[in-house]
Amino acid sequence: MTTRTGGDVVVETLEALGAHTVFGIPGQHALGLFDALNRSDLRYVGSRTEVNAAFAADGHARVTGQVTPLLVSTGPGALQTLAGLQESAAASAPVLGISSQIPSQGLGGVRGGYLHELTDQLGSFRDVVKHARVVRSASQIPSALTEAWEVAASAPHGPVWVEIPQDVLLGPAGIPVVGEITATPRPLPPRQELVAEAARLLDGAKRPVILAGGGVGRCGAHAELLELAEKLRAPVVTTFGGKGCFPWEHPLSAQSWLEDWHTTEFLADADVLLVLGSGLGELSSNYRTFRPRGAVIHVEADLGKLESNYPALGIHADAGLFLEAITAATTRREPDGQAEESVRTLLVAVAERLTEQELDLEQEVLAAVRSAVPDGTPTYWDMTILAYWAWSAWDPRGGVQFSAQGAGGLGYGLPAALGAAAAVDGPVLAVSGDGGAMYGIPELATARQHNSRVTWLIIDDGGYGILREYMTDAFGRATATELARPDFVALAEAFGVPATRSTLESLREDLAKALAGDGPHVVVLPAVLRMFAPTHLENH
Repeated sequence: MTTRTGGDVVVETLEALGAHTVFGIPGQHALGLFDALNRSDLRYVGSRTEVNAAFAADGHARVTGQVTPLLVSTGPGALQTLAGLQESAAASAPVLGISSQIPSQGLGGVRGGYLHELTDQLGSFRDVVKHARVVRSASQIPSALTEAWEVAASAPHGPVWVEIPQDVLLGPAGIPVVGEITATPRPLPPRQELVAEAARLLDGAKRPVILAGGGVGRCGAHAELLELAEKLRAPVVTTFGGKGCFPWEHPLSAQSWLEDWHTTEFLADADVLLVLGSGLGELSSNYRTFRPRGAVIHVEADLGKLESNYPALGIHADAGLFLEAITAATTRREPDGQAEESVRTLLVAVAERLTEQELDLEQEVLAAVRSAVPDGTPTYWDMTILAYWAWSAWDPRGGVQFSAQGAGGLGYGLPAALGAAAAVDGPVLAVSGDGGAMYGIPELATARQHNSRVTWLIIDDGGYGILREYMTDAFGRATATELARPDFVALAEAFGVPATRSTLESLREDLAKALAGDGPHVVVLPAVLRMFAPTHLENH
C-alpha cells in the first residue's frame, strides 16, 4: 500500500510523542497498524503471548521511566493483556495500550457476528487502567494518543488504553502527516499550607523516620531524599517498590525489612513518620500489623490511596516536588549519632532473628546472586521465594530492582527483563521459580530472535514453593503445589539459548559468566528454599 492509512497516523503520532520502541503481537483487526510499522522508524519487539507483551512493555516503562506503547489486536488478544496491565497499574508503570477493534459499524453490538467481538471491550479495561477511550476516526488519533500519553506520564503514572476500529486503521488517513507534538504531564505540586504544617511536625520531632516508596524512585528524587534525610538526621526505610531510591549502606539506611516485626516496630515508634510515594498497603504495613504511635505525614500522588489505610496529614503531591519543598522548609539538625545508632540496633536485631531460624542456605544463594550481578544491572523478579527474600535483602547498588509484587501475578520476570533489554546497554537479570518459569517459556523464542542480553535464573524446587509453605503452615499439608516440569536446560537449548545447570557451589561463577555474555542465557539451580518466619507484632 502507498496510501497513508489510519495505521500510519498512529505510528506517526507515537514517533512525534517520542516513542522509539513498541511491544506487542499482531492480529487480524490490527493488520493496518502493524503494516504501518514498516513505514516508520519505530523498533518493534514482538512477544509470543499478549500477557508477556504487556509484561515486556511494563519492564521497558519501568527501567526507562518513559511511556511505552503496547500494540495488540481485538478480543482475546486484548483481554490477555489485562494481567500485565494490572501489574502496571499496581506499580505505576506508564504503558500505553493500543488495541484494534471490530469495524466501526459493529461497535456496541449494533451488528453482531464479528470475529473476536466483545459487546463492550473497553469496559473490561476501565477498572484496570487510568484512562480508556475508543477512537472513531483517523482525525481523532493524534489527539487521543496525546491525551493518553499525558495521562500515563502524569503522577501517579500508570497504564492507559486506546481502541481503534479495524476500518479506521485500514482506511485513508485523511489528514496531513503528523508533525511535532508536545505532551505535557500534569504537575502535582504540594499545597504550601500543607508543606508548612509538615515542616512544623518534622522540626518538632525527636525521632523522625522516613518510609520511601516507589513514588520516590519513579520521579527520580534520589538526591532530594538523601538531602532531606541528612538534613533531618532521619533514618530511611524503603518499601519493596522503593528499593534503590536511598543508598543501601548509608548510616541512615534502615533498608527494607518490612516483613520483620523489628522494622514494623521501628516505624511505629517514630514520633513523626514521613511516608513518601507509598499507599501504606498490605506489604508495606507488614500485613496491616503496623500501628503508628506518632504522627504520620502521608505524601501520595494517587488520590485514592491518600490516607486510605492510616490517619495522617495527607498531602496529595508528587513525591519529588514535595521533597524539594519540604527540604527548603525544614531546619538542619546537627548530627548526634542517635539516628545512626538506632539504625544499627535495628539491623542487628533483624540479623539475629534470621540467625535463629537457620536460614544460611537462603542467604548464601541470594549473596551468590548479588555477587555475580554487576553493579547498576536492572533485575526483574517473578513471584518466587528468592524474590521474596530479595524484596527485603537485595542491595540494588546503583541498579534497579523490579518485581511483580504490585499485583502478584506469576510469569513477570523473563518478559519484563526482555522489555528492559530493549533499552539497556548491558546485561539484565530475570529470576523465576520453576512454576513461574512455565509462564515464560515461549519468550525464550523472543530472547533468541532479538538476541536479548538477558540471563534467566530459574530456581527449581519442583512446584509452587511459596504456596507449598503457606498451605503446609495453614493446613498441615499442601495440595496442588507439586509440578511436573521439563528439563529446563534441554528446553532452553532447543530454542537455541545456551543454558547451565548450576549448583550451590558454582552459582556465583555460572551467573557471572552468563551475565558477561552477549546474548540470552538460562541458569537453572535445583534448590528448595524457605522463607523467613512471618512474625508480626501481635506475636510479641
